[in-house]
Amino acid sequence: MSDPLLARERLDAADAPFLLAARLRAPGVRETPEHRHARGQLLGADRGLLSVGTGRGRWLVPASDAVWVPPHQPHSLRSHGAAFSGWSVYVAEAECAALPAQPCALAVSPLLREAVARAAGWPAGASLDPAQARLARVLIDEIALAAAGGDDGGRLGLPMPQDPRLLRVARALADAPDDPRGLAAWAGLAYLSERSLTRLFAAQTGYSLLQWRQRARLLRALERLAAGEAVTAVALACGYDSVSAFTAMFRRHLGAAPTRYLQGREDATAD
Repeated sequence: MSDPLLARERLDAADAPFLLAARLRAPGVRETPEHRHARGQLLGADRGLLSVGTGRGRWLVPASDAVWVPPHQPHSLRSHGAAFSGWSVYVAEAECAALPAQPCALAVSPLLREAVARAAGWPAGASLDPAQARLARVLIDEIALAAAGGDDGGRLGLPMPQDPRLLRVARALADAPDDPRGLAAWAGLAYLSERSLTRLFAAQTGYSLLQWRQRARLLRALERLAAGEAVTAVALACGYDSVSAFTAMFRRHLGAAPTRYLQGREDATAD
């Protein structure tokens, strides 16, 4: 468990600026349990991967992306790898009207990244001067533009169904994506027919059950690879009979073999 990047007292202070930002680099895994606050939050990584959970689903966030969480929405975070290097931007509720009303993933533009870096260096507890306030407005505009122009479905997300019967199946698969049970068994767990499970699951998540399981396996694989596990061990732990089958799946979804994909993400955002 980890303390928040900014203390709750600072986030809730009546005289706090309408935008606050923080960056942190620290050894070890960072894990923040589910919580909520009155400010909207944009969170991302400088390097490596973050898992961000919300009521709408779970995203695996590489350094090229970020996740927006609206005010009062429950969310959690976990980093993957030997060290944490990440950032957060907190936006006062009154300034969130033009920002998404639901959690979403978005691409981080160079301007957004640089604005976050500048804002994170502002003195703690100080009011914003006119130049800082202008940059804070630009940062909020960049969040809105990224959310409006991005393809949330193309990000590394795992949308969760809302129906309790489907949610029982989704949680079981998210916890153990290597579970080999077939459609009939999952339909039994949900107390639905196979046809109803298939139809409802696709309607609520945008993916068939098979596609959703493949996505869950992909996200789990990325988490384990980022933590330094060998490709062979990850492939077997995610339910694949061979490394070649796992690599083919990985390449089909992300366009590169596992080690090359992770290295490319690191190189793309290296200082």
